[in-house]
Amino acid sequence: MPRLNRLTEILIQLQSKRIIKAQEIADRFDISLRTVYRDIRALEVAGVPILSEAGVGYSIMKEYRLPPVQFTEDEAFSFLTAGKLVSKFTDNDTQKSFESALFKIKSVLKNVDKELLDDAYQHIEVLENNYLPSERNEQLNIKEILKAILNKNIIKIEYFTGSRFEKNERDIEPIGIFSSNDNWYLIAWCRLREDYRNFRIDKITALAVQTERFDKKHPKLKTFISKTQSKENLTKVVLRIDKTGFRYMGDQYYYMGFISQKDLGDQIEMSFLTGNLMGFAHWFLYLGKVADIIEPEQLKIDVKQLLLKGIERLQ
Repeated sequence: MPRLNRLTEILIQLQSKRIIKAQEIADRFDISLRTVYRDIRALEVAGVPILSEAGVGYSIMKEYRLPPVQFTEDEAFSFLTAGKLVSKFTDNDTQKSFESALFKIKSVLKNVDKELLDDAYQHIEVLENNYLPSERNEQLNIKEILKAILNKNIIKIEYFTGSRFEKNERDIEPIGIFSSNDNWYLIAWCRLREDYRNFRIDKITALAVQTERFDKKHPKLKTFISKTQSKENLTKVVLRIDKTGFRYMGDQYYYMGFISQKDLGDQIEMSFLTGNLMGFAHWFLYLGKVADIIEPEQLKIDVKQLLLKGIERLQ
């Protein structure tokens, strides 16, 4: 990237957050810290009022603002694509807010780009997942949960536990939310269990943000997720599936911990990581006629037990 373009991008980045660390700039543009320092100095010489604090980062004086930014065609397309995803995977309030922001973005585009964007909108679509209920996004409370996280408010929830088919109330200290396998999850400290818990947001049937705030210092979301994943007892599963029967799988294997596959001629070898071997055994019964279990042996035992129980019930 030419230096003039990089200086402009750095200036925009400095306005995107209250504090920007030098390392963030270096990582974004794949440059050395020494180059970052030179670029910051160049902006200061050009009259940009940059404040710096050793060990903290850079900021721009509050009164300083660039004129309205002109987006490139590629950037405008990225907003359009993001809008389609937001409409499918977030709640109604977030969708409305993003739509409002998108109108503001489109307002600064050139007329030719506005027409191009309107035409492109007709050629992008995100399809619903047939295995998930279409109304689930209406049950999400993402904006309300995020406000509670930032303000450190206690949340009282009513949660449906699928394994026991019952609802129970919890007072929780919210830490963060993340999306995985088409679902949103809330990580929080559960006062009832006195431990960290992972709640599927669409299983929260009632939610009320309390005025009470918590003081407990919790780990950051990324730290918590990485620790949780390292503690999970995941089992590797390897199957060999006849190509003639591969079509029976559809897209379901993505939800079973699929990680890789290998072409073996008449068969496809597929590897998975699962935290629920018995649940995997139930799913394997759907493929039994066209698939072989390579590992682990315990999965073969679980499948045999399920088959025997099934035969008993049929008799």
